[in-house]
Amino acid sequence: MSEVTKLTLSELRAGLQSGELSSTAIVSAYHDAYLADTKARDPLNGYVEWFEDALELAEAADAARRAGSRSSELLGLPIAVKDNILIKGRSLTCASEILQGFIAPYSATVIERLLAAGMIPVGRTNMDEFAMGSSCEYSCYGPARNPMDRTRTTGGSSGGSAAVVAGNQAPVALGSETGGSVRLPASFCGVYGLKPSYGSLSRYGLVAFGSSLDQIGIVGRCPRDIALILSVAAGRDPKDQTSADTDFAPLGASLAPRELAGLRMAIPQEFLAEGLDPEVRQVLDSFVDWARASGATVETISLPILDASVAIYYIIAPAEASSNLARYDGVRYGYREKEIANLFELYERTRSRGFGKEVKRRILLGNYVLSSGYYDAYYKKAQGVRTLLIREVGEVLARYDLILSPTAPTPAFALGSKVDDPLAMYLSDIYTTFANLALLPSLSLPAGHTAQGLPVGVQITGRRFAEGLLLSCAESWHEKGGLR
Repeated sequence: MSEVTKLTLSELRAGLQSGELSSTAIVSAYHDAYLADTKARDPLNGYVEWFEDALELAEAADAARRAGSRSSELLGLPIAVKDNILIKGRSLTCASEILQGFIAPYSATVIERLLAAGMIPVGRTNMDEFAMGSSCEYSCYGPARNPMDRTRTTGGSSGGSAAVVAGNQAPVALGSETGGSVRLPASFCGVYGLKPSYGSLSRYGLVAFGSSLDQIGIVGRCPRDIALILSVAAGRDPKDQTSADTDFAPLGASLAPRELAGLRMAIPQEFLAEGLDPEVRQVLDSFVDWARASGATVETISLPILDASVAIYYIIAPAEASSNLARYDGVRYGYREKEIANLFELYERTRSRGFGKEVKRRILLGNYVLSSGYYDAYYKKAQGVRTLLIREVGEVLARYDLILSPTAPTPAFALGSKVDDPLAMYLSDIYTTFANLALLPSLSLPAGHTAQGLPVGVQITGRRFAEGLLLSCAESWHEKGGLR
């Protein structure tokens, strides 16, 4: 077989089933790739920790397979996990100083289900602190680097997850989404990234940022790999009352390419306005040509409310974040300032030192929009516009099967180029936030490259719980016309 670390999860599974590969060989190959990269001049910095017992777990999986275990087709396959998803007994920091030393007392439901299926978490991946960022530069571990050009960002906040998949250090990874944090890195790094519908994957054990927006997402090298993870991890969870009774098991069993004939796709003209890089537009146009040649109907529509999506997102998300992050006070867990005179000073000094610049910015913004005198003017109005957005996007999806757009307005930008310009950074999410606000599934797929060889993603968004449609359409692209 070809080099192990370049195989998809599906190919690795086939190798295990045929006996051509072992879990030990697979995990060892990824570990060697990780170690070799740490010695590079500009390492990816995709992992913040590699689990040293991963090889032991692989050996145990091989022994179980030799003993005849058929507990799961995913037995012994590795997966990387973003540093804001709890794994019992492992460190978890959300790439923040304030959570240094914290050990997860339980596992996220998604992790429990993957462990029950026999998967092996091999490490924690880098991220923007508390998932607040679009470039994976707001991390106490330093920025993750783009495997295609190490002077450029991976995108964020799940930049580490995208980097290790695109950089051949893991076949698949879990990330998290609040406003585009899986799709944006997937686009910048040239891999597939799925934000499931709100409720498809349990949020229990995902450190909260914006509770009405957050979802665990999946990064992979092909749609079939994402379908395998979704088929095992999705479904109702009694520990999460926002979870839905979904069944994606058939996707994992046999994700087939979908014929596009008869499909209707809508491109909002608001996403084609000023600010869209010409090379990104060219890639989108090429994808549209392919879709039409495959039998789909693609039409440009007007959906003016999308112009408000970034604005309402950056009111609602910081408001929810300011509430969720109030628990980090130096009393119960994480970093605690020592030299203090009273309780107020404990709170102030712990949070001032423990949180980074971007997290503090969003806490302040959230407190402002929730404060007396501004609640009605900002937060309440934003929630009203969100309700309108959900309705109007729903009306579009009643007429069309998919909403098609670029994933990001530009290819990956240079590290450091936007870190001191919050507004420019926030506009990286201009095409992604509407799906989180409307609770919809959305998938970024690698659709082309710029003249410099930088990946460009195209985004497809569907009706709630239409993950199967998104993945089967992407599989058609991957098999017939997509990037290899």
